[in-house]
Amino acid sequence: MQPPQVPDAAHSDAAGRTSRRAFVATVAGTLAVGAGCLNDGGGGGDGPDGYGSWFDGVDNYDGFVDRTGTDRTTVEVGADDGLAFAPAAIEVSPGTTVVWEWVGRGGSHNVKEDDGAFLSDYYQKQGSTFEHTFDEAGTFPYYCVPHQNQGMKGGVTVVEESTTAASHGR
Repeated sequence: MQPPQVPDAAHSDAAGRTSRRAFVATVAGTLAVGAGCLNDGGGGGDGPDGYGSWFDGVDNYDGFVDRTGTDRTTVEVGADDGLAFAPAAIEVSPGTTVVWEWVGRGGSHNVKEDDGAFLSDYYQKQGSTFEHTFDEAGTFPYYCVPHQNQGMKGGVTVVEESTTAASHGR
């Protein structure tokens, strides 16, 4: 069985047969393109809209929780093993106030938006809170400064209409 012909004469011999190098390059390129087409968006890559690989390494990230249509919502600080925000990612409407409430695990934590839109003090005591009102649509990745490398990261996406509700006809 002969390998497929490559139309480029620079990669063929006098009889029109494809060189081994050209064949391997063609197969490798085809596999790379095919793998890109099969990517389902999980495990890195572009990630959720506007976040890139932000949630890579965040153990409790399981997609965005729809909190649209509420005036206030709460995110736990120091959840699970003490090094997590719960839920890790939320979707809210413009004008929503997000309250981060410390649950008393994992030591001293703070909440810092990646581009500086908000920054809390450090707290350790259960029941301490920090709040921020989101007036504009956008993506707001945030983290705990001393525990970012342990995956203590979260995100708030502010949308005009819930993408979850829109996709379900609500």
